[in-house]
Amino acid sequence: MNKKTVAVITGTAVVLAGAGVAFAYWTAGGDGTGSAETGTNVALVAQQTSVVEDMAPGVAAQGLSGNFDNANDGPVYVSTVTASIASVDKAAGAPAGTCDATDYTLTGATMNVNAQVPAGDGQGSWSGANIAFNNKASVNQDACKLAVVNLAYAIS
Repeated sequence: MNKKTVAVITGTAVVLAGAGVAFAYWTAGGDGTGSAETGTNVALVAQQTSVVEDMAPGVAAQGLSGNFDNANDGPVYVSTVTASIASVDKAAGAPAGTCDATDYTLTGATMNVNAQVPAGDGQGSWSGANIAFNNKASVNQDACKLAVVNLAYAIS
């Protein structure tokens, strides 16, 4: 075989081999849209776990403490819990007279938590406030015997 024939055969083989793997394509630009949604959270519930009973004139203040019910899917950060007296319910058959929030004293009502509260019931903790019967000088406070002090807790 001469050089010219070898060159033609080789060239033909290269073209045929390349034809088997060659392809063409178009390029195109464009645009599109999508979205991602951020969730929200539901409010935590402060649960008082301390038992406060037998408040009376001259009896020492009693501590308030508790934990949280967190119905969210994940942890929620809590800065503070603030206690307040929502109302006072006089006992049935209590002596006549007034018994209200002024008959009780809250100290340390704003309690620092500064922590993440995990999801679930009975999580985390808060404490530090105290409640006591306010012994008013020269005032008959018999109307407060067996009264129930309803406390409210604000979480921030």
